[in-house]
Amino acid sequence: MKQRFSSLDVRVVAHELSEALVSLRLANIYDLNSKILLLKFAKPDNRQQLLIESGFRCHLTDFVRTASPAPSQFVARLRKYLKTRRCTSVSQIGTDRIIEFQFSDGAFRLYLEFFASGNIILTDSDLKILALLRNVPEGEGQEPQRIGLTYTLENRQNFGGVPALTKERLRDALQSTVQRVAADQAAGKKIKKKGADELRRGLATTITELPPILVEHVFRLTSFDPATKPAEILDDDSLLDKLFDTLQQAREILDEVTDSSVSNGYIIAKPRPGFEDAEVDVDAPPAEKAKNLLYEDFQPFLPKQFEDNKAYRILPFVGYNKTVDEFFSSLEGQRLESKLSEREAAAKRKLEAARMDQAKRIEGLQEMETLNYRKAATIQANIERVQEAMDAVNGLLQEGMDWVDITKLIEKEQKQGNPVAEIIKLPMNLKENTITLLLGEGVEEEEEGDDDKEDDEFDYSDDEDDADGAETTKDKAPVKRLEVDINLTLSVWNNAREYYDQKRTAADKAQKTVQQSVIALKNAEQKIAEDLRKGLKQEKPVLQPIRKQMWFEKFTWFISSDGYLVLGGRDAQQNEMLYKRYLRKGDVYVHADVHGAASVIIKNNSKTPDAPIPPSTLAQAGNLSVCCSSAWDSKAGMGAWWVNADQVSKSAPAGEYLPVGSFMVRGRRNLLPPALLTLGFGLLFRVSDNSKSKHTRHRVYDFGDGKTRGRADSLDAESERAESPREQKPVADEESESDDEDEDAANQKARVNPLHSQRPGQDDSVESDAAQGAEPPTEELADLADLEITGEGSDEDNKSPAELEPAAQNEKEEDQDEDEEDSYQPSPAAQAGTPSSSTAPQKQQPAKKAPAKRGQRGKQKKIAAKYKDQDEEDRALMEELMGVKAARQKAEAEAAAKAKAEAEAAAARERRRQQQERVKKEIAEHEEVRRLMMEEGEDMPLDESEMAMEMAPLETLMGTPLAGDEILEVVPICAPWNALNKVKYKTKLQPGNTKKGKAVKEIVERWRLAGSKQGWIDESSSDPEKIWPRERELIKGLKVEEAFNCVPVGKVTVMHSGGRAGSSSGGGSGKGGGKGGSGGKGGSGKGGKGKKK
Repeated sequence: MKQRFSSLDVRVVAHELSEALVSLRLANIYDLNSKILLLKFAKPDNRQQLLIESGFRCHLTDFVRTASPAPSQFVARLRKYLKTRRCTSVSQIGTDRIIEFQFSDGAFRLYLEFFASGNIILTDSDLKILALLRNVPEGEGQEPQRIGLTYTLENRQNFGGVPALTKERLRDALQSTVQRVAADQAAGKKIKKKGADELRRGLATTITELPPILVEHVFRLTSFDPATKPAEILDDDSLLDKLFDTLQQAREILDEVTDSSVSNGYIIAKPRPGFEDAEVDVDAPPAEKAKNLLYEDFQPFLPKQFEDNKAYRILPFVGYNKTVDEFFSSLEGQRLESKLSEREAAAKRKLEAARMDQAKRIEGLQEMETLNYRKAATIQANIERVQEAMDAVNGLLQEGMDWVDITKLIEKEQKQGNPVAEIIKLPMNLKENTITLLLGEGVEEEEEGDDDKEDDEFDYSDDEDDADGAETTKDKAPVKRLEVDINLTLSVWNNAREYYDQKRTAADKAQKTVQQSVIALKNAEQKIAEDLRKGLKQEKPVLQPIRKQMWFEKFTWFISSDGYLVLGGRDAQQNEMLYKRYLRKGDVYVHADVHGAASVIIKNNSKTPDAPIPPSTLAQAGNLSVCCSSAWDSKAGMGAWWVNADQVSKSAPAGEYLPVGSFMVRGRRNLLPPALLTLGFGLLFRVSDNSKSKHTRHRVYDFGDGKTRGRADSLDAESERAESPREQKPVADEESESDDEDEDAANQKARVNPLHSQRPGQDDSVESDAAQGAEPPTEELADLADLEITGEGSDEDNKSPAELEPAAQNEKEEDQDEDEEDSYQPSPAAQAGTPSSSTAPQKQQPAKKAPAKRGQRGKQKKIAAKYKDQDEEDRALMEELMGVKAARQKAEAEAAAKAKAEAEAAAARERRRQQQERVKKEIAEHEEVRRLMMEEGEDMPLDESEMAMEMAPLETLMGTPLAGDEILEVVPICAPWNALNKVKYKTKLQPGNTKKGKAVKEIVERWRLAGSKQGWIDESSSDPEKIWPRERELIKGLKVEEAFNCVPVGKVTVMHSGGRAGSSSGGGSGKGGGKGGSGGKGGSGKGGKGKKK
């Protein structure tokens, strides 16, 4: 089995990695173990994972792997130098098994070695080693490698370039091969190579760019005899020409492999014993294919030697990285599965051993009880013989006979056939006054008794024949007789009573043992299950494919109970993206006047955009918007509102600017009732395209025009408290205050901007409402500054402090400064808002000298008379001597620096103003196109591929799969609780103090625990109330770190139902609620076995 890369594999993989990783940034580095690293590259909408096993392999992977809890020292050093660096080049060093990664245009280089024990080396631009996986000592043909030394490349294979293939080079290669063989023979070395290997291996060591398997492949293609001796080829020019053409074809194949950006790959496998006739499904998961096949090799071309062999199976793949990933991941998955199965089998064996131990104890007590009963009954059935034996032994003891003599006497009597002596078993335990009798039980004794009546009771005979007959009878008796210990100090009836007492004692002890064994087994089962759970946590999970997120998962999303897709923005940028790319005609915009409320849109059916949205979907969307706000932490239920898509725009009134994530809403708002602060975390299952046809009424996007038209008739009753139809309301991401609306209404007339009345097509009341009567906007993220609706050039009296964004306030202050500066020297440029320098007015205005103070004029005359003969040169020397010149130069430098800073600030203000003007222009153009599209009834321009991408995934997401569905993957979802009615696995969330990561981990662990209990699994995958094997497998592989990202709130309280740990829609309203929700079996009416709540 192939285990490491060849030079050809390195060449192909390096070529594909160059196409896939160049221009991507290294997001992070993880170590899976001491030799395997995982590098994550990413850029928007493109994520790649590179798996590196030192000395063996390097490829992109599509499977999830568990990283070490803490990075090693080597990985920490790699993170220090390479994290967030952009990959600029990936290449092979010559034809050697070394791959070079360059980051930041060669500032850092990462070298991967795939020969010997392998190594991973990080260097700087001068090839000075900064970090390496293992230190390499100096050896034959190997330079030392450690931190601080220089990594050399000159001695690498074909580092200067691959030489051209010529006949002279081929002749030299054959000549060197002949000389090497001759030298080995002269040295007395054994030649292990066959004739075929001599030529092939000789070419592989001299023409290094051609691997041996490729040489063998072209030999078969051209029918060249590989057993030909190199000396024969040198002597025959025709053979030399044929060999040259063959190797030329190998070079062509080598070039074809790396011509395209993605190379084809082939896995060569053998069928497992018993699966020789089984068909191979290439599209099956790796675990399924690995059950029937044993992978042997992988190549970037189809080798002729394997193609012609019917014992092998060829699996083609598109992409060599995918081929290598499939090969090694299947082997790795088999090893992981075997480890997990071994742990589970060990736990089962331990539990079975505990059960067997308890069963043996109970069985021993029951056997003791039965044996004591049999002994007591046997004594009662043979009272006369027991009494005779006791009397005989007691009589001999009373006569004072020695114990040894008594034993000899009984032996003699047994040989003579004495029936009393025959039932006594030797040796006797006379020390404890106990003898052992061999007595018949029940019917057998009666039959023997009848036989005895026919003979004399004591028929002593000295005949040897009679003695032999007695011995024959004696041989048969022990098989049917029972050994009973008799106490000589007690009577026969007391001996029987002793055995009856022992029988009752054993029965009581067995009953108590049975009761205690149930408790002991339960405790042992719990302990073993806990040990198994801890052991499984230490083991890495079975490899699962990386689930590629769908386009709407970057938002807060859910699918309503009526089948509508609901999207919410996580921040201001996502709000802007939702508006520009996804809010179209027929959609609905939902928001709430609460701090932090999300902007939510409901996607309507594009075929019937005029169909109203059902009230339940509107209520669920409003619930999501409120739950994402500060109302969740304050536990105060609020109401939301909704408007149509054509009522939302980015065009602000004149003189105002809408920040990112803020919108202007015009017209009537339709109020929604206050929402309950309840969310639900659940799982959706993505089924195949063939299975989605069974779910005929799963989505609303295929409904007709009149399907939902009558369902929204009640909206008018809920919207009676809406504002006037012509009213304009700004919606921004800031905290609103309840008193602002009343204050704006009271001061509306005083704050009306008369300039608004000059805009054509609008009334004064509309503009004043838009500018003054607006409710305070809301905020999307807590980490962003408050974003407000601002107005450039408007008076300060016309704006409340709550309506000014900090950035806008700065701009206003700068504008006020400009006005003050312009007051000194009004100019057209200044009146137009162009920043001007504050120093210019000061230079142009003549300074008016104030009258001199008393005595100052005389002092000035004295100074003039003193220095009247001093010229400029003398004055300069004197000032330098006194330090006045340095002070003047310093003051001038400070003034110049201040002027430069003011000029830069003015330039920055100008650039900011121009940028805002550009943004306003772009928004105006976008809004004009959008308005025309809305008026004409057309949708916003969008690519057909993107249109197909939007709604296609929704058709395959199911809350409860049906029997026969092919389940591909599981998708976590967080939605309002009412929207999860048809979801099989779900748990309610309410405001609380538990972090969402810990809460989701607890929920998933409960589902995993439920999947390991007996009686809860439906192997036939037909009962929707039970867990299916495929569901259990997907839940087991679900990554909690990725699952809790869909929860839009920070802290929650998990409200487990009484069903299958919160996994069934029926709850568990039967007997009890289950302890912590884990007792019931789900469904309606079937409760748990836990305590009642």
